[in-house]
Amino acid sequence: MIRKVSRRGFLKGLAAGGLLLAVGSVSRSAQAETWGATGPLPRVPHDPLVWLAIAPDGTVTIVVHRSEMGQGSRSTLVAAVADELEADLARVRVVQAEGDEARYGSQNTDGSRSIRMDLTRLREVGAAARQMLIAAAARRWELPPDELLAIQHEVRHPPSGRHFDYGELAPEAFREPVPRAVKLKPMADLRVLGREGMPAFDLSDMLTGRAVYGADVVLPELVYAAIARPPVVGGRLSGCDTAAARRVPGVIAVETLPGASIPTGFKPLGGVAVLASNTWAAIQGRDALAPRWDDGPHQDYDSTAYQQELATLVAQPGRLVREQGNWETARREAARVLSATYHVPHLAQAPMEPLVATAHVTRDGCEIWAPTQHPQEARQTVASLLGLSVERVRVHVTLLGGGFGRKSKPDFIAEAAWLSRAIGRPVRVQWTREDDLRHGYYHAVSTQRIEAALDAQGRLQGLLHRTAFPSIASLFAPMFALRLLYDRPVDPELGMGFSDFPYAVPHLRLEAALAEPHVRIGWYRAVANLQHAFAVNSFLAELAAATRQDHRDLLLTLLGPDHRVEAPGWNYDGPAGQHPIDTARLRGVLDVVAREAGWGRDLPAGHGLGLAVHRSFLSYVAIALRVAISPKGQLHIPRVDVAIDCGFVANPDRVRAQLEGAVIMGLSNAMYGAITFAKGRASQANFHDYPVMRADAAPREIRTWLLPSEGPPGGVGEAGVPPVAPALCNAIFAATGHRVRELPLAQASLPFSLG
Repeated sequence: MIRKVSRRGFLKGLAAGGLLLAVGSVSRSAQAETWGATGPLPRVPHDPLVWLAIAPDGTVTIVVHRSEMGQGSRSTLVAAVADELEADLARVRVVQAEGDEARYGSQNTDGSRSIRMDLTRLREVGAAARQMLIAAAARRWELPPDELLAIQHEVRHPPSGRHFDYGELAPEAFREPVPRAVKLKPMADLRVLGREGMPAFDLSDMLTGRAVYGADVVLPELVYAAIARPPVVGGRLSGCDTAAARRVPGVIAVETLPGASIPTGFKPLGGVAVLASNTWAAIQGRDALAPRWDDGPHQDYDSTAYQQELATLVAQPGRLVREQGNWETARREAARVLSATYHVPHLAQAPMEPLVATAHVTRDGCEIWAPTQHPQEARQTVASLLGLSVERVRVHVTLLGGGFGRKSKPDFIAEAAWLSRAIGRPVRVQWTREDDLRHGYYHAVSTQRIEAALDAQGRLQGLLHRTAFPSIASLFAPMFALRLLYDRPVDPELGMGFSDFPYAVPHLRLEAALAEPHVRIGWYRAVANLQHAFAVNSFLAELAAATRQDHRDLLLTLLGPDHRVEAPGWNYDGPAGQHPIDTARLRGVLDVVAREAGWGRDLPAGHGLGLAVHRSFLSYVAIALRVAISPKGQLHIPRVDVAIDCGFVANPDRVRAQLEGAVIMGLSNAMYGAITFAKGRASQANFHDYPVMRADAAPREIRTWLLPSEGPPGGVGEAGVPPVAPALCNAIFAATGHRVRELPLAQASLPFSLG
């Protein structure tokens, strides 16, 4: 007997029916009515009528256009508007925007963009609304606006003591012209932004079960789908037992999905779907299909063999990415040459909430409810798949139970839309953990080789760094096209810890090799910074040990006097030269963690302290990580110190939380994370063979250090991850003398156990 048990009902020990939800956003017309307006809305980037509404009772509704997946950007962006508006947070309501690029601009919640790209813009929205409210009050009182103040949800005239609540002024304020220039509060006058204890607008709903995630959306006549997908990218269904699937109680239909051609982009992989009256029946029906596959061109993909291919690529010259001085001369004249090769495997995002999407296709178009990081891409992909205009696709964004880049790819949403059109009813496609790990968009496997040319005094005179990995660009272009574009000057992946090498080396040569993909490559938290930070930080630690130098001192020497380094090529959405690397900020975070961790002090036998420092997403992060090998030979991590300089710290609590989460995820990656392939198929299926860090293995203490600066707001969600793995491996060397050059530790030959 199948009983529908809601997530919150399960937690309460109750068997409850599904909850019918209406998920939407404040429409333009609704906003105009709330303000008391008619006619078209004005269009400037900080137009308050796009972003907020004020009801007659003074309730302020703020629309958030980015997705919330636990990183806290929704709370921070709401606070940015409310603080400048001088709104009472107790009277603020938050609404999630639908996907609408024309209205909101980019809504892609990837690349740590939310704060670094929108904080100032949304502060301007609040400031513009505040100025319009003051202007409306000034007209009523026939007073100059500069005699009035907006304070805590009121416009006040201090000399007379008169005041208006925002709700009283809203209809007239709308008629005021939207100011072309706005005046932001001085930073010292901000009451919420940058302060400790900032409210978390979603927290109560999350704790009490009222929060709406993807699997909480239930529509009338909803059908549930589970899909058997090709186990090898580019494969095709050659046959299955549809009759056996239909015999499973609750199964309604079996539908074939078209296979995706290579390159796949964000299109579904294809396969065959079982649709049923509940998720369990759909999964049981899928299990009964016994599908047969034509595996296609990638059926021989093998991780071990591919690692050797990558090693071969970095052993020979590649495409020149950056050069200063003359590496060949430095190598020829070197008194000593050191070299090392590093390898990072495929990783899967594995968010706690597996992929899920609900779609309803009608004569009017397609309506979608999904935990998506990129609603606009979802609209475009579904529109293309169904042959609709983008305007006929609506995307309602639910909360995300984690994302890490996976939920910005809308293949799972497109599956639901295709199936809904096929059967004429709303369809929810539910992925399992096995689906997630076996049919993902994986972080790129990478191999790197670094060589150093030293003079007779052991000083670094030249450095060669070669990197090879399959590119994310392979999602959208075949290999022959990528070869034609091989010399493109701006490559985002190479701008992540590779071409933006910050250290002063007289002779530097950076080369990249074009590696052929055999799976779908996608962005993952911190993207290519992961492999590049691991190799660079590990090699510089090796260099320090080989030349008998203190690791921290070597890093400081290589950073040199405080200066700025132009980051060539792509530079986190800014034009070339806009965001140079500030070595003083790198030095600042490095100094803090070294001091707080007690760098240079003697440690007990079996203990080691490792350092790593990296700049990404315009933020500077350093980590000092301590390991201890127990008498039983088990690895423990007593403490991690992590410091960040992310410019203005908009939400200190969430920055600390993001750094703590980054440490845990970085350790999971380094210790356990690897998706491997044999005969084109992913070998891992669930958390038993793709582990994530558990409480007993986690650091006993994570201490975070926030270093506010005058820099622009930097990304936080991703920047904390890249230095974790090299700090861990450097600490292991300090404790044991064992050098780690391949991840994860769980697959390495170690003189200790991971417990």
